[in-house]
Amino acid sequence: MASVNPFNRSDSEEEAERRPNETVDTERSPSDGAPGPPPGNPFSPSADAEPPTLLLSSNRTSPSGEGIISVSAAATSAMAGSAETRVSVDVIAAQLLRDQYILTALEFHTELLEAGRELPRLRDYFSNPGNFERQSGTPPAKDQVLGPGGPLNRAGSISTLDSLDFARYSDDGNRETDERVAESEVPSQERKNFKSSPEIQEPIRPLEKRALNFLVNEYLLKNEYKLSSITFSDENDDQDFELWDDVGLNIPKPPDLLQLYRSCGSTLTSPRDKADAAVGVDFGDLPGNCTGHEPPKKPDLSQQQQTEVVQELEYQLNLLNSEKLSLAEQIKKLQSEIQTLKKSVSTPPPASLDLGSQNSPHPSTSSTTNSCSTNPPPVPPTDNGQYLDIRGVTEAENDLAPASAQNTSQPHLQACNKVTSRVQFDQPNRKLSPAFQQALLSFCRMCSDSRLGAEVSRIADSEESVMLMLGRCLPHIVPNVLLAKRERMVAHLCQELIPLILCTACLHPEPKERDQLLHILFNLIKRPDDEQRQMILTGCVAFARHVGPTRVEAELLPQCWEQINHKYPERRLLVAEACGALAPYLPKEIRSSLVLSMLQQMLAEDKADMVREAVVKSLGIIMGYIDDSDKYSQGFELMLLSLGDPSERVVNAVHQVFIPAFAAWTTELGTLHTSLIPSLLARIEKLLRQGEHGLDEHKLHIFLSALQSLIPPLFAVVLQNAPFSSRAKLHGDIPTIEVTRFPRPASPLQDMATIIGSREMLSALLLLYDHQLEHEGTTGWESLLWVVNQLLPQLIEIVGRINVTSSTCVHEFSRFFWRFCRTFGKIFTNTKVKPQFQEILRLSEENVDASAGNGILTKATVPIYATGVLTCYNQEEDRKLLVGFLEDVMTTLSLSHAPLDSLKASFVELGANPVYHELLLTVLWYGVVHTSALVRCTAARMFELLVKGVNETLVAQRVVPALITLSSDPEISVRISTIPAFGTIMETVTQKELLERVKMQLASFLEDPQYQDQHSLHMEIIRTFGRVGPNAEPRFRDEFVLPHLHKLALANNSQSVESKRIDIAIHLFEAYSALSCCFISEEVMVNYFLPGLRCLHADMEQLSPEHEVILSSMIKECEIKVENRGIADAQGSISIASSLVGEDAKTKFLSKMGQLTTSGAMLANVFQRKK
Repeated sequence: MASVNPFNRSDSEEEAERRPNETVDTERSPSDGAPGPPPGNPFSPSADAEPPTLLLSSNRTSPSGEGIISVSAAATSAMAGSAETRVSVDVIAAQLLRDQYILTALEFHTELLEAGRELPRLRDYFSNPGNFERQSGTPPAKDQVLGPGGPLNRAGSISTLDSLDFARYSDDGNRETDERVAESEVPSQERKNFKSSPEIQEPIRPLEKRALNFLVNEYLLKNEYKLSSITFSDENDDQDFELWDDVGLNIPKPPDLLQLYRSCGSTLTSPRDKADAAVGVDFGDLPGNCTGHEPPKKPDLSQQQQTEVVQELEYQLNLLNSEKLSLAEQIKKLQSEIQTLKKSVSTPPPASLDLGSQNSPHPSTSSTTNSCSTNPPPVPPTDNGQYLDIRGVTEAENDLAPASAQNTSQPHLQACNKVTSRVQFDQPNRKLSPAFQQALLSFCRMCSDSRLGAEVSRIADSEESVMLMLGRCLPHIVPNVLLAKRERMVAHLCQELIPLILCTACLHPEPKERDQLLHILFNLIKRPDDEQRQMILTGCVAFARHVGPTRVEAELLPQCWEQINHKYPERRLLVAEACGALAPYLPKEIRSSLVLSMLQQMLAEDKADMVREAVVKSLGIIMGYIDDSDKYSQGFELMLLSLGDPSERVVNAVHQVFIPAFAAWTTELGTLHTSLIPSLLARIEKLLRQGEHGLDEHKLHIFLSALQSLIPPLFAVVLQNAPFSSRAKLHGDIPTIEVTRFPRPASPLQDMATIIGSREMLSALLLLYDHQLEHEGTTGWESLLWVVNQLLPQLIEIVGRINVTSSTCVHEFSRFFWRFCRTFGKIFTNTKVKPQFQEILRLSEENVDASAGNGILTKATVPIYATGVLTCYNQEEDRKLLVGFLEDVMTTLSLSHAPLDSLKASFVELGANPVYHELLLTVLWYGVVHTSALVRCTAARMFELLVKGVNETLVAQRVVPALITLSSDPEISVRISTIPAFGTIMETVTQKELLERVKMQLASFLEDPQYQDQHSLHMEIIRTFGRVGPNAEPRFRDEFVLPHLHKLALANNSQSVESKRIDIAIHLFEAYSALSCCFISEEVMVNYFLPGLRCLHADMEQLSPEHEVILSSMIKECEIKVENRGIADAQGSISIASSLVGEDAKTKFLSKMGQLTTSGAMLANVFQRKK
């Protein structure tokens, strides 16, 4: 007998066969039992090793057991004669689903899951909630639920539809997992009773709670219960009531509460009610003829599970292989596109710019010259010529088509003509080097080094390309939609939507819809971080390259204007960055008017530092494209405004971006050295005139730092306008530029190679520059002559007018001249800068005149020349020149009895750098051995400044021997001059040997009889003790300083000369005032400090009553301190005694406790009162 496949029969045949079987089966008693499976049953374990499965299915009209029995009987009778034919599990599942035996299929699916053999067809079917949604109809009766074929009687079951995981792809996945685990722990009988009992209400689930919360909040808002809504939102702060998707249910938003109430649930039932249908019964509840007398045993499933795993892995391998083939095909298409692009460009393009620049130096040219080529390639790639990619635009490409690909195939011509119309960008009349423009645009932070960045950076402009883009993007979007968490995944999902939004906004025909899409783009993320802003900016640039300046002005700029005052700084930051990124693609009138005004407003009003920093950078980019000379004054005011910003990061951005870009524009205008630099110098001079009684050092720093940032562009002007500029060739061997040739630039825009255009061109120009200066002179070199004849004399004059005692001003000007000389080179410094300084300083001992000549030596010119010009180069001849200059200045000032402030400023500035310590010690040794006592005195006083910065080894080897030599000088004035230096050593040095040597020298000054009447020596010692005493070692202060101050105060009581007595008394008063802040022991206080104060008080009673009042209070305060310390010591001794008694008692108690055992009775006896 031929085998018959029962699943090939039609529904009518099954119905015809089912009716007589039902009649027979229903008349049989459950006790009769069912016949066992026939010997040839293909579903038996011996036949195909499949696990025995009881197929249970619902009748289309009744879910009773009759339908189940009839189906089983029909299947058994049909398969009895098909012993040789194996029916796969997937075929059975397909037939059950096709015939709508849903409950049987679900039970079959459950059996397979328990056996470890999940079937993809059944898994996908029962994982899709759409297969179980009821579109219309009446609600089921109390004891029934609607199945796919009609009302079904409720029956208990472990696996019901409402227990399936329909929400595992929802936003609330974590909660559903916990929910499923909790439910799976409930015993099956309890769940069956729980679900079938109408009196027991199921607890509210998290998703249900979130849905109800959303509807309640919506109701409160619609009915003007706003305060209640706010309170309700605060109490549920983990939920976003603005988005229904945040609830986590994969169903459309239901009607509001009012409609739900009016319908009373007649048309809208919950998905769980719809799905709560019986899918099987326990074996004990079935009639006897439906099962065997005993259930067959399941075979060992380990081998079957391994087989299934192998099949699954093979399936995944096939998928990966197909994906690999697809990617290989795509690579071939892209390579073909690259070859076509190369062929379409007439000249070979230079290296492509990286994404940091986002465009070529001239982005405002025609964008689609060859985008619709009439000569398509022989083999047109599928995805060729339809993307506007901003990731790798070359200079040559930009001249031809910066906003579209270079060719299209013939089938794409119509779409290309329709979508990619000729886009023109306004080309500014500028001459920036490509390297400078690339460095300028690198401050537009964009992103394309990722899959999403690459997708955003190109926009599809044909129907086929749109389809391809959707095919690439949707697989990344859909899983994020299903699995997104509110906080972690939604932002990433929004990023994935950016390419779709941009493409639609570019291609949509309706302006209103385009505006709405761009509004969505700018409001997509509430507070976009750096990466998200970069992605949006990349998309905006791609959009601008595609649509042209007119639509950028009409569609993108309004979105920026709306966000300019947004409450979140991240959104305002996006606007500031977008203004700079879109600058190359805007009409030049808008670029220099509306956008400039927007940025100026944000710079003046925005309170966030990071926003103002981005504004300054965008202003710099605008300055790189602006060509309206009338805007120069506005740019200058913006520079001054941003330089005065209180934020350091904003000021840094000014020097890094704005000033170099503004200087490049003024260079093209020819106003860098005729207007910009003279304007800053005029402001500095005005500031010096107004600051005769108090200079505003902050404003001086602002103007001088701006001048310093203008040094590189000024030198570039000198090179580019030189007589040899036309002779600079890049052929032959061009030597490399030394690393130390130029100061380290603050940003790439201040790099000389970037300003000139290339390092090779800069090297060639430098060779000619040095040769011209050394051999041919400066005749006809107008820019350099302006520097030499106007700029340098004006700077030197300004330097001579600043206050030499202001270390800040001296340091600022020193750094300026250092950078200036290093930039213009050694030949220029030696031949042009140094002679002008030397002519003014006129160093010569023969021409010393204390009354009239050499007043310039007391000005700041000396330290600025020494530290700013003579330290630029550190070769042997340079060091000798610096040493000689300092020696001459020290000699000249000493012999002319002039103030030493300029020399001190030089030592302080140079002493800050350890490199110059040896050099300064050499200069001072020259003074130590000088024949003039005046020079030796000056050298002794300079040691005081140098000791603080020199390491102790140099102090021991070079400083102390020199001071010892000077302390035995024949001139008393020289010996007195060493005292401050000795005091500074006592204050700063820690080596005991050094301290002892200094202490012995000071003791000789105080105790040697030859110094007893040296009034000036005593005054210098008292002044030094008052200065170094508070910071000196306590032992030195207690054993040496205070005792000798007491002796000096006591000796001053008997001073007969009143003027000397008052001088000593005033210096003693200042010294005691400083030392009174130190901790002084009671013994020293009683023996030296208080007696000294009383001696001083006796002098002040007669000489200075106002000081006498202060001394009286000091003495009283010291006496109170002594009394309090005595009381505290007495209390301390009492407390010590009591603590000793307490310790003794504690020891006795613990020793007694240690003798006890752990018996509770014995422990209790310890605390019993003795009788």
